[in-house]
Amino acid sequence: MESIKIIFWGLGVIGSEMVKMTLDKVGLEIVGAIDKDKLKVGLKLREYLNYGNSDVVISDNPVEIIRSVKADIVVLSIDSFVKSIFPEIELIIENKINCITIAEEMTYPYSIEPNISKQIDNLAKINNVTILGTGINPGFILDSLIIMLTASCKNIKSIRASRVSDLSKLGRTIIKSQGVGTTIQEFEKGTEIGTIKGHIGFAQSIPMIANTLGLKYDEIVESKEPIISNTYRETDTVIVHPGMVAGCNHLAIAYKNNKKIIVLEHTQQIYPQCEGFETGDYIDIYGDGDLHLHITPETPGNIGTAAITINMIPQVLASKSGLKTMIDMQIPHVIENNFVDQLNYYLK
Repeated sequence: MESIKIIFWGLGVIGSEMVKMTLDKVGLEIVGAIDKDKLKVGLKLREYLNYGNSDVVISDNPVEIIRSVKADIVVLSIDSFVKSIFPEIELIIENKINCITIAEEMTYPYSIEPNISKQIDNLAKINNVTILGTGINPGFILDSLIIMLTASCKNIKSIRASRVSDLSKLGRTIIKSQGVGTTIQEFEKGTEIGTIKGHIGFAQSIPMIANTLGLKYDEIVESKEPIISNTYRETDTVIVHPGMVAGCNHLAIAYKNNKKIIVLEHTQQIYPQCEGFETGDYIDIYGDGDLHLHITPETPGNIGTAAITINMIPQVLASKSGLKTMIDMQIPHVIENNFVDQLNYYLK
């Protein structure tokens, strides 16, 4: 193998970041690009991105690309939910191509869609391919990183972890899902009807942590609260006046016998520094020798998701077939050498 051949399906903010990273790496080759946006269709990647020299033309016909283009893996970045992307994953699997997706629910899909997950796993094994869901969060900061940190613990009593994020550079879809730019009343209605989702991933991260570590819990309780701005804030996609919602504070708590076993919190807003808030990732593990990890500023969301996705490609290609999660893989890491050489290392 001279290069790992990749099809990118979904060229939004993060999908585009992944394409750029791929163009800068050795041993990776882009052989296909798919997006439904008519403004992108027909453009070469170098024209759309104004970056690199790829002449791959963006198509809006996924069936044609998946069936006709010879590829080792598809990077799927089109939706957050297992049910929504199952037809696309099924198409990819049936054409015997591996897949990495950044759909949040796919980081630990068994917790919310056990039947579909088993179906994906069976199909993947029949077709000898591997499917992995990953990302910066869920997929790393508030789950697999926590799990890895516990390796130095004799025992643990509880875990509390939080992530404070700046949404300013993210796309319109994510910003809208956090209720940014709404009134308090609109925020409350949006959370009630499901248009304001907060962080997608707690239903995956908590079971991933608990099942891996052998922790038991009775229930998971989630809450979402609006972050009300006292200042004027503006991005390319939204304007927030004082008194409007600048973001969402989403909390999830796993209880055992009315005690908090796992507490995960994600606070997301545009320009938190406007009111003196610092972004960061904070992990506190309590037990026989407490452990505290604080990362400031936050691990970059877009770059982080792009990086962990691309860096996991050799592991996915070397893995046994089936539906995998990050706890099934080896320790994730950056790849500075040729990706084909890294693949061969894992295949030894």
